[in-house]
Amino acid sequence: MRLGINLGYWGAGMDADNLAVAQEADRLGYAVCWAAEAYGSDAATVLSWVAAQTERIDVGSAIFQIPARQPAMTAMTAATLDSLSGGRFRLGLGVSGPQVSEGWYGVRFDKPLARTREYVEIVRKAMSRERLSHDGEHWTLPLPGGPGKPLKLTVHPQREHIPLYIAAIGPKNLEQTGEIADGALLIFPSAEHLEETAIKPLRAGREKAGLTMDGFDVCPTLPLALGEDKDVATLADTFRPYTALYVGGMGSLKQNFYNRLARRMGYEQAAAEIQEKYLSGDKQGAADAVPHELIDRTTLLGSVDRIADRMKEYAAAGVTTLTLAPAGFTLDERLAALRAGTEALERAGLA
Repeated sequence: MRLGINLGYWGAGMDADNLAVAQEADRLGYAVCWAAEAYGSDAATVLSWVAAQTERIDVGSAIFQIPARQPAMTAMTAATLDSLSGGRFRLGLGVSGPQVSEGWYGVRFDKPLARTREYVEIVRKAMSRERLSHDGEHWTLPLPGGPGKPLKLTVHPQREHIPLYIAAIGPKNLEQTGEIADGALLIFPSAEHLEETAIKPLRAGREKAGLTMDGFDVCPTLPLALGEDKDVATLADTFRPYTALYVGGMGSLKQNFYNRLARRMGYEQAAAEIQEKYLSGDKQGAADAVPHELIDRTTLLGSVDRIADRMKEYAAAGVTTLTLAPAGFTLDERLAALRAGTEALERAGLA
């Protein structure tokens, strides 16, 4: 099992620290550094900045939002980043959510599965440097009746095949991801529930495409907080607002993928309470309603030995790249958490 890091969103006040974290991860031999985007910093610029100041670590978009870019532009960006980084780019895609898609980009959040499949087809075709033509429900290239003609990407990516990941949560999206992508980006993964909530539908998608799970990258992100085992409850409490935001407020009452995931893991009552409180404006009440067990099962908390034991569980569940979000109030604490990740991987016998 390999390790990665997720820098999250740029511009949150820790930008200089984030670069130091990425550089330390590069020195420690982490496999990949991911950067996110929502409606603040864009991931492509951040990844260019990180790639220019690291040597070995891959850089990946987690995610490029599908409503934000035409697919051909995504192919251009991926090819450029792969070329500039010396073949270290990984392309992560996702549909975002209805609030961001419609409120920020003005793109209807309809038929996300069909839109993703079509988007991936165009991106792959463009990155392969064949002349681009496509006749689909969401995109038609070239536009009919006009001066457009099939064009070919002029820049050469470093590699013939740039790894393509999809951020997936729901069963249907996961199955499609297994069918059309090289890896899956997961969030709030519980090793105890991973087979049912992720691996089973991913496997079904691979089988539909005539493939196995061999070579497919199962890549969940987990926050990591280093401390004494006796202080695990206190460490977990620091992630209550984060968990409440996603389970309670990331989306609408009718359409919150993270809330549905918590329900599939057996937290139906808690998920309903968290969402009700969060959407009514009671964010503290929502945080208080998050079960400790839910946090503990979807983070890495405590001593190096405890974290190592948890890593064994994730590896056994089918994780191939474990992405860490090292937590801490200072840069030194975040770097210590980062180093604890590599030490735990070695103690677990997974390095």
